[in-house]
Amino acid sequence: MKSASIHAGILCIALGTALACAEVAQHGDTPPAPASTAVVVVEQARLIVVPAPVARKPEPPLNVAELKTRLRETRAIGTFAKLALRNQMDDLVQEFRSRHLGGQSNSVVNLRQRYDLLLLKVLVLIQDGDPPLARTIADSREAIWSILADPEQFKSVS
Repeated sequence: MKSASIHAGILCIALGTALACAEVAQHGDTPPAPASTAVVVVEQARLIVVPAPVARKPEPPLNVAELKTRLRETRAIGTFAKLALRNQMDDLVQEFRSRHLGGQSNSVVNLRQRYDLLLLKVLVLIQDGDPPLARTIADSREAIWSILADPEQFKSVS
């Protein structure tokens, strides 16, 4: 019973304050500030829409032989540029071979830098003339590196 009378009292005070504010607003005067006011903030529920993840096709295994063939047959690179790239690739592969056999003429960091620069050079040469091949090479960058850097995988490819 007490709680009902308390709620009724609070309701009366709230209505009285609202009516007083309405009267003052009609007369243009500013209402006197009540001694203590309770501020109630009602926040509208926000609906956050998260787009569904795009289903990606699983990456097919890297086919090194097919990649070599596609590089050899692309018309995006001229004959002399292909020869120069082939020589640079052979030199890099030879460095990896000597590293894996225990010669360790180059550090892994140095080999990675040379590998990245060579791949960048290939991408620059073919990006305009053969975009699908450029995408394939760019997407395969880490897979190719892992083959070159791992002695067991390197043996199976070379």
